[in-house]
Amino acid sequence: MGLQFDSALYMLLLIPAAAYLVWMWRTTSRLAGWRKRIAFGLRSLVLLLLILSLSGLNSFAVIERKAVVFVADRSDSMTDSASLESWIRQSAAAKADHDSAGVVSAGLEAVIEKSPDPEGAERFTFTSKVNSQFTRLDAALQLAETLMPADASPRIVLISDGRENVGDLLRQGKLLRDKGIPVDVLPLPSKERRDAAVDSLMLPEKLYQAEQYALEVAVSSSFATTGELRIYEDNREISSQQVALEKGHNRFALRGLAKEQGLHRYRAELYAAGDEVSANNAAYAFSRVSGPPKVLLVEGTAGAASNMTGVLNSGLIPYDLITPEMLSRELADYTGYDSIVLANVAATRMSDSQMSMIEQAVRDYGVGLVMTGGDESFGLGGYFKTPVERALPVYMDLRGKREVPSLALMLVIDKSGSMSGGKMELAQEAATRTIQLMREKDTIGVLAFDSTPWWVVEPQLLTDPKKVSEQVNSITADGGTEIYPAVEQAYQKLVGVKAQRKHIILLTDGQSATNQSYEALADHMVKNDITLSSVAIGDGADTQLLERLAQLAKGRYYFTNDQTTVPAIFSREAVLMSRTYIVDQPFVPAVGQAAEWNPMFAGGLPQVNAYIATTPKETAEVALMSPEPDPLLARWQYGAGKTVAWTSDLTGKWSGDWTRWNRFADVFSRIVKWTFPQFDASPLELTSRMNGNEVTLDVRSGGGDGTGYPGELKAVVTDEELNRTEVALEPTVPGEYSGLLDVAKPGVYLTKIEAAGEGAGTAGAATGMTTGFVIPYSPEYRISQEDGAEKLRRLAELTGGRVLSPDNPEEAFASATVPKKRVHDLTRPLLIAALLVWLADIAVRRLHVPWERLVRPLAAWTRGGRPQSAAAGSAAAVGRLRTRVAERGQTRPPASAPSTAAPTQASPYAPPAASGAQAPRPAPGPGPGATSDQPTPSAAVRAATAPAPAASADAPDDGTERLNRLLAAKKRRDR
Repeated sequence: MGLQFDSALYMLLLIPAAAYLVWMWRTTSRLAGWRKRIAFGLRSLVLLLLILSLSGLNSFAVIERKAVVFVADRSDSMTDSASLESWIRQSAAAKADHDSAGVVSAGLEAVIEKSPDPEGAERFTFTSKVNSQFTRLDAALQLAETLMPADASPRIVLISDGRENVGDLLRQGKLLRDKGIPVDVLPLPSKERRDAAVDSLMLPEKLYQAEQYALEVAVSSSFATTGELRIYEDNREISSQQVALEKGHNRFALRGLAKEQGLHRYRAELYAAGDEVSANNAAYAFSRVSGPPKVLLVEGTAGAASNMTGVLNSGLIPYDLITPEMLSRELADYTGYDSIVLANVAATRMSDSQMSMIEQAVRDYGVGLVMTGGDESFGLGGYFKTPVERALPVYMDLRGKREVPSLALMLVIDKSGSMSGGKMELAQEAATRTIQLMREKDTIGVLAFDSTPWWVVEPQLLTDPKKVSEQVNSITADGGTEIYPAVEQAYQKLVGVKAQRKHIILLTDGQSATNQSYEALADHMVKNDITLSSVAIGDGADTQLLERLAQLAKGRYYFTNDQTTVPAIFSREAVLMSRTYIVDQPFVPAVGQAAEWNPMFAGGLPQVNAYIATTPKETAEVALMSPEPDPLLARWQYGAGKTVAWTSDLTGKWSGDWTRWNRFADVFSRIVKWTFPQFDASPLELTSRMNGNEVTLDVRSGGGDGTGYPGELKAVVTDEELNRTEVALEPTVPGEYSGLLDVAKPGVYLTKIEAAGEGAGTAGAATGMTTGFVIPYSPEYRISQEDGAEKLRRLAELTGGRVLSPDNPEEAFASATVPKKRVHDLTRPLLIAALLVWLADIAVRRLHVPWERLVRPLAAWTRGGRPQSAAAGSAAAVGRLRTRVAERGQTRPPASAPSTAAPTQASPYAPPAASGAQAPRPAPGPGPGATSDQPTPSAAVRAATAPAPAASADAPDDGTERLNRLLAAKKRRDR
């Protein structure tokens, strides 16, 4: 323990301070005695404290302990994490009790596994997750440096193979060297494996239809072998050949033919004999084939798209006709089309991710969308609250437009253990969507079941949808499965409910072992006008029982292996039960906001027999409408794309006159073409460069004259998981722009280049271009000849560290300890003390304290009593005086008799004698040997307080006048 000064020169101020104190002592005449001495001492102490605070007085203690932070490389090139844990534990076992040990994991990011402290390192295990597809060691070293305690000798131990692919390890080492933190390294070379990797796939970024092109594939191999090289275009194999690989670099060239227009993704895959690493066996590339626009035509029911195919053929528009089950699960495939037509397609036949891809292709990449009606489209198809509804210009529900029959709906939901996780969350979402479709006069009940049924929501009118939704979201999955009791309870409750429609939706993924008769239960339902639909999730459900039960109860049966379709199934069931969404009254459409479509409708329109009722969105344009009025043909701009809703069918069942109309093909051809994206004539070229996990996007615009794009640009980038990122493109030189994007993993990234500031619903938003780029597999998996161990040795030499051995883990704590001072700044305590002493100095100088009055309560306290209040004390004193006066009056002899009492000394508190009376002389003190006549102390007190003789011998002497004089004298003394 010791003291030190930050600025010792300030101590010279003691000289003028001493001179000031001498002057103060000599010139201060107002104070004297002890008050002067105390004031002088306090003023001296104040000056001393202030000078010490100015000089930066600190206390310190010398600490000798070590703090070691282990930085463990946990990227994929480090294959044995168990050995890392073991080495760290063995090293920590060799440390002293007061030493600290911490651990940091390094991948793409750095994560604290254990903060530096003396406890727990001997039992350490890795618990955090890191992105192991990249190695970034500089960030981990920086994080380790921030964890170092200030009172310990710091040291970092880096355990790695040295093969970093993000950041700069040696640059961070220089910063650590400047801060005096040595870095010990433990090189652990990667295990040598037989590896063949596809380095790159190259082909032209722009092609024309029917153009031949060359593909070049670069392959690296750590050994000589043979293999098969396959080339895919949009997941369709276009080439396959046997190749012989030599150790080192290999190149292969192939020929291809651009057959179909659009944006195409190409993939090269290598299957080599003896290859031990599969993460680097594929490479990707993008190319856009120029040609006429192309349409993706999705047919939901047989014949639903037959008339639309005629329309496209007559307009010379190429198209691909598929069923909903053939829809792609990759966003890039949708961006290869100019428009998507959904012809009577139910949402239950598409997954939620597929609908999200369609919506994102429209919003971000300018792809058009057209939905035509039918008994499985719009609200009847279950599109309520789906991504496709967000893209369309109409709402699927009827918002206060017409009277809907009252509905009593019971949701019977399996809550067994097999429903845990995503299934239960989607079931809750499905119930919530159904609740949103219902109205206040409808009755809702939710019954969850496992081995026994449990009413989550008792059947009740839907007056508080939010509360009901919260109760549904509280369901947790556990237990077994027993279906019959739950269905029976739902039926019993539903019988007593008054509603025009009564329906039960049963959802389960399991089987029931009951022997009860479902046939009898279904028969009772039919007699009471109650229907039941069943939903089976996965192959584990009792599909035969659920299908038969739905048939017996006059409902519908659904089976799905994709649990994301459950919400669409529930909302479709709720809409189907209302039976009012199909309007089957013939009418001739009225023309609304047709804009440039007005000439198409001039001269009259054919009759429409039926359509699906919907609600137009606020900013949509309703071109044709019904008498209700409901939209028959509506359109709007959605982000970069355009969408159209035709709420009648195109098969002729509801719109027979339209399909026979001589202008039918021309009208609908123009409607589809209206949704095609419109790009600027100025071309935009995108290239990408990858450095670690950072991608640089370079965009070149204009026709090569250097004029650049008119305005600011941005790139909308979408990865394979549909995560959307906007990247600002800054101009670098005229006509060229650049932007940076951080990526967490390799893959295919679609990119829309557009003018900054464009958004959903903006006219002309479809400017720019749609393209893509590929982030190859991480450099973590590349075949490299880099010597990582040499880089680690350079780091240790740079920072003054050591190269440790895997066989001697105790070396981590064997380094010399650099003593550290633990310094405590005393400036604040000194200033607080100076303030308190200064206040005491003011009190001594300015305040007169009646010490005698303060001492009396204290003395009373020390005798065992409590100090009385002023009023109580005065009353007690008066009482004592009265008692003494009374005693004096009783013991006083008659006036005629001579007094025999010995004269007493006059009391110093006795009042002066009356005018004309002679003051009594004090009696001489007793002589030697006078003992018997000496008064006792109590007698002396009574004599001292006895009243003076009265002026008249005949006047009564009750002592009142004497008492008053004594009290007056006491008051004068107190003042």
